[in-house]
Amino acid sequence: MNSRIKERLNMKTQPVAVLKADGAPEGAMGFKAGAMGACMIGMLEAVSKGRTAAFTPETCGCGGGMAGLGFAPMNRARIVPFLSRGTAEMPGEFYKASPALVETFVDSMPSVSPAPCLLLKPLDRVTEDEVPVSVIFLVNADQLSGLITLANYDAPAGDNVTVRFGSGCAQSILYAMADSEADAKRCTIGLTDPSGRLHLSPDLLSFSIPWKRFLEMEANAEGSFLTKETWTRLRERIQ
Repeated sequence: MNSRIKERLNMKTQPVAVLKADGAPEGAMGFKAGAMGACMIGMLEAVSKGRTAAFTPETCGCGGGMAGLGFAPMNRARIVPFLSRGTAEMPGEFYKASPALVETFVDSMPSVSPAPCLLLKPLDRVTEDEVPVSVIFLVNADQLSGLITLANYDAPAGDNVTVRFGSGCAQSILYAMADSEADAKRCTIGLTDPSGRLHLSPDLLSFSIPWKRFLEMEANAEGSFLTKETWTRLRERIQ
């Protein structure tokens, strides 16, 4: 599928489709079974450049990825000290001021129906018989402004885009998967997680859209501000 939004945003890379599958296709990128400490965010950017990636509970790369990709709840025994002040054996990231705040955050995390395998594919390689769960755009600030405006174009309120704390994979994948299952139209800005950003080009953020909402936004693109003078001028400076 070719995206009108991608063209109007002057994107040089593809939006990333998130799909549930029974198994990994031949040639897909992925981590070795049981490998821990690897972050999948770098693969997200590689998919936008033409690769396909596949993840299972055994090959998601880290405990946070298990939760962020929707395979299992967070491991509280590890994530509570990790996100706060750590332990004698494990340094903390100090992303939350106290273990109690991490506990509350973990309680707020959505759950989704897990699949045996989660695929990430360039959107233009999604076939007619495949139905993605969501679509992720990796964009710079100008492109992000276009997506936020388009997400509010056909809605009466101005709260159709959110930024939520979480790991890079939760922000870019899990939250939109949960909204898709709830038939919600909310879009999510992500990849603000400092740990995840270490594996990402410095000017990129993610913008994740549930699949049904993406189709609505695609249909709106050609009649919207994306075809008018202000956006045309802004688009010219997008490299």
